[in-house]
Amino acid sequence: MLKRPFRHALSLTCLALSIAAGVSWAAAQAYPSNMIRIVVPSAAGTPPDIMGRLMAAELGESEGWRAIVENKPGAIQTIGLAEVLRQAADGYTLASVAMSSSAAPALLPNVKFRIEADFTPIIRLASAYHVLVVHPSVQAKSLAEFVALLKSQPDKLTFSSGGFGTPAHLAGEMFKLQTGVRTTHVPYQALPRAIADLINGTNQFQFITPLPVIDLIATGKLRAIAVTGPARLPVLKDVPTVGEAGFPDLIIQDWFGILAKTGTPNEVITRVNEAMNKALAKPRVRDAIGNMAAEPVGGTPQEFGRFLSAQVAHWGKVVKESGIKIDQ
Repeated sequence: MLKRPFRHALSLTCLALSIAAGVSWAAAQAYPSNMIRIVVPSAAGTPPDIMGRLMAAELGESEGWRAIVENKPGAIQTIGLAEVLRQAADGYTLASVAMSSSAAPALLPNVKFRIEADFTPIIRLASAYHVLVVHPSVQAKSLAEFVALLKSQPDKLTFSSGGFGTPAHLAGEMFKLQTGVRTTHVPYQALPRAIADLINGTNQFQFITPLPVIDLIATGKLRAIAVTGPARLPVLKDVPTVGEAGFPDLIIQDWFGILAKTGTPNEVITRVNEAMNKALAKPRVRDAIGNMAAEPVGGTPQEFGRFLSAQVAHWGKVVKESGIKIDQ
């Protein structure tokens, strides 16, 4: 038989747990009673920004929620992520992230937080693949020819990106690892300048999501060599995949998702996940994502969590094997 003091303490503990559960349930039922802030750790006009604004608009249109987007770019998305961690774990401050965030732990080991431990996945919104584009002066029409060219001229050709740790940079480093070529990365502070110097021939190639370069490919200012997806892209039907070109290990997927600070009530995570899955099922949202040359994904927080863990491991390995070093 339990002694009276122990029974009393146990009863108080159960009561406290019941109250906490009730508060959590009540908070979830009331959510959102305030403005939701979606922090984008990338610049305005970038895919994570577009995705965040698309979700904010749809939540307002379909759910009646109030949501705003705030850009806090820099330091491989870690400035914006740190801002989210400074806020309460209540679901009113979310992060709209992309592939670069999964490489940040390896690229910036001195950062005080870790994406898997300090954030809770809510939903993977969409995925996209890259196209390898070259300046028209490059004497290669296929991926095999391009790899052969790079091997015949080690360290002569350069590839550009919008900065260290961006998808274009990471894709280029993975390309070097998979093919054994030697080429130099030229980072810029913004993607438009990187594209401009690719067009004028300052740099010779780049991996990039299709949207910014579709017209440039169509007008002959850039040449598309291959896409990094498992299937051809509808917007670039004539461009072969890396698998078709003989390099199946070069599949590179960009992605976009929503995170919350760890400690956010599960009921709130579920509520946001359900609302965003509902949004992703709508034709107008799917069309908007398709216009970005991306594909809607959706799914559960657990599915996104497993995917994110795999991405952190994958890009951590790429960073380690490529020897990328970034001054902190």
